[in-house]
Amino acid sequence: MRKLVVPFVFFVAAVLAIVGPMSCDSIDTAFDCESVCSRYRDCYDTNYDVGACRANCRARAADDSSVKTAADVCEACIDDMSCASATFNCASSCGAIVP
Repeated sequence: MRKLVVPFVFFVAAVLAIVGPMSCDSIDTAFDCESVCSRYRDCYDTNYDVGACRANCRARAADDSSVKTAADVCEACIDDMSCASATFNCASSCGAIVP
């Protein structure tokens, strides 16, 4: 029995090492997309469909690392700025995510 425990523990550790970072990356992208889309609604269009924006952002980020990077950079940029400041300072990174 003990012979099976050690390989099993190593197998589980290897799987977690491979899968763990991917899960965190996906969660980070979801958070970035949600933040950017919600901020656009709050600042510019109260009728903006955040759910559709978020789904589109996440799907595009999964297929294109530049979209994931843009969402991450945009979310970091708009984090503590007013709507007007975010418009002028963050347009280049946020333009890939929201109109």
